[in-house]
Amino acid sequence: MAKHQFQTEANQILHLMIHSLYSNKEIFIRELVSNGSDALDKLNMLVLTDEKYKDVTFSPRIDIVADKEAKTLTIKDSGIGMNEEDLMNNLGTIAKSGTKAFLENLSGDQKEDSNLIGQFGVGFYACFMVADKVVVTTKKAGEDKALVWTSTGDGSFEIEDGEREGHGTTIEMHLKADEDEFLDVHRIDTIIKKYSNHIPFPIFMDKENFVAAVMDDEGKEEVEPSRTDIVNEQINKANALWTMAKKEVTDDEYKDFYSSIAHSSEEPLAWMHNKAEGAVEYTTLFYIPSKAPMDMMRMDYQTGIKLYINRVFITDDEKELMPVYLRFLRGVIDSKDLPLNVSREILQSNAVMAKIQKSSVKKVLSELAKMAKKDSEKYATFYAEFGNVLKEGLYNDFDNREKILELMKFHTLNSDETVMIEDFAKNVDTEKKEIYYITGKNTLAMLKSSPALERFKAKGIDVLVLNEEVDTIIFPMVTDYKEFKLVNVSDAKFEESEEEKKAEEEVAKTYEGLSKTFKEALGEAVKSVETTSELTDSPVAIKIDKEDPSYQMAQMMKQMGQGGDMPEPAPIFMINPKHELIQKLNDSSDVNLVTDAAHVLLDQAKLFDGQELKDTADFIARLNRIITKAV
Repeated sequence: MAKHQFQTEANQILHLMIHSLYSNKEIFIRELVSNGSDALDKLNMLVLTDEKYKDVTFSPRIDIVADKEAKTLTIKDSGIGMNEEDLMNNLGTIAKSGTKAFLENLSGDQKEDSNLIGQFGVGFYACFMVADKVVVTTKKAGEDKALVWTSTGDGSFEIEDGEREGHGTTIEMHLKADEDEFLDVHRIDTIIKKYSNHIPFPIFMDKENFVAAVMDDEGKEEVEPSRTDIVNEQINKANALWTMAKKEVTDDEYKDFYSSIAHSSEEPLAWMHNKAEGAVEYTTLFYIPSKAPMDMMRMDYQTGIKLYINRVFITDDEKELMPVYLRFLRGVIDSKDLPLNVSREILQSNAVMAKIQKSSVKKVLSELAKMAKKDSEKYATFYAEFGNVLKEGLYNDFDNREKILELMKFHTLNSDETVMIEDFAKNVDTEKKEIYYITGKNTLAMLKSSPALERFKAKGIDVLVLNEEVDTIIFPMVTDYKEFKLVNVSDAKFEESEEEKKAEEEVAKTYEGLSKTFKEALGEAVKSVETTSELTDSPVAIKIDKEDPSYQMAQMMKQMGQGGDMPEPAPIFMINPKHELIQKLNDSSDVNLVTDAAHVLLDQAKLFDGQELKDTADFIARLNRIITKAV
């Protein structure tokens, strides 16, 4: 007998399960049955595709046994089974990214953390919510050795040799004193029908069957007394729900199936069930969760799409099945036209899979567009959870860029309400046909107050205000929408009369001295200092010269995923000659004051631009000197 310690993360999950305040404990049955179904799926695929398993008998079933006397509940399957390495990996450690994300969300508040269980499938460890001892007996298909894994959830587990007839896994749970409800056959039957009715394998359980007494021909005397027989019955439908016609599936059945494949107690926000016939035959059933999966923003996120080939499970770990920007989807793709021994490389280059993905993406985007138009409240819920992820498609899905753009909700300069781009475009100048936008890593209020928007406010022109960090990467790649050009506010050009140009030239001459003093004070921190007529309320602003070779090189390196340490090119420092502060500085003979003001004003402009100050102490010292002179 070998004793082992649980991995730290596994121990955290165990501790939460044992001390859980989560009221919906019945999900442990859903989790264990789902694991059994996965084990049967894996064996089914191997028997059909791997020469090593060709002689293995595949007789799929899951059995549930409730023993009221021993106070044990047992769930066993005839699936792939586990060897010692599998036991260590599957029951002793946490490798799934979703589990790590779950742990990162723990607050330390027992009640709040228990509620998280409903949003996340904790798999095998869920059984410790109701059991104080768990014994797992397992034998891997094609191997002779059976093993017994035992734990009381105390931070350790033991593995020893054991006996098991046939391959598969048996999980025996010794229930806690107050968990007798899970020994009730009717309760278990209800739970299975709720969560596991449509897993594609039969689930069996012993049930009491009352047989009435047999009476004589006159109905007066008993020929045979009444009795209660124990009958082993199948308690689920075991028909893959996605293969059924939509009209045959109720909303409740769709929701119950979602809870099984998504390991979630939350209801889905929406679902799409589609069957395609013709040159390529396939069925898809996609769900949109009501809450974002915990690992959605992690690089090692767990995909939520299962691939089947003619109802034979192939994989649930292939991120190429759907685009990354739709990684929030949960569901099933089932095709008759893919080879059973399909590999990851084949999936990535297979024409059938490419067609399924292309059609599926269009279907999902079309359904989202319908939701946006017909149920704005539901779409607002969707967008709050998944809008930024969907937005990623603007960067890498050129074919569907316009459709994705039409699903975006935008903040604008002139409104407190978000707007869709179709509606925004209706008020755009029909001659210029330019949609202006501003991006920045600031708060929405701060970005709306940006000096770069002052000339638009003065002209009454509305602007898309994009204050998410991802916007600064994505929107420079989005250059048009229908007949409209998307233009960054810093690149917008408005026609000026000859008189206006001459007046600006005269003003620039008046401020040549101040511009030169500012440039000398700021040195390499700025490319140049120029007067501008674009500002109305702010004294200064900065902008990048996009014709500057150093800027172009930095952008090129970023697009190649390099140049993270490359310094940003020095900005052009723009001063507003109409602002009282700039006018007073132009008239000032105090060189030290002007020098301090130059640095403070540049830092002010950087803050408005969403940048962090590199030398806060210097900024405060200069500001204090200016205030001292002013009071």
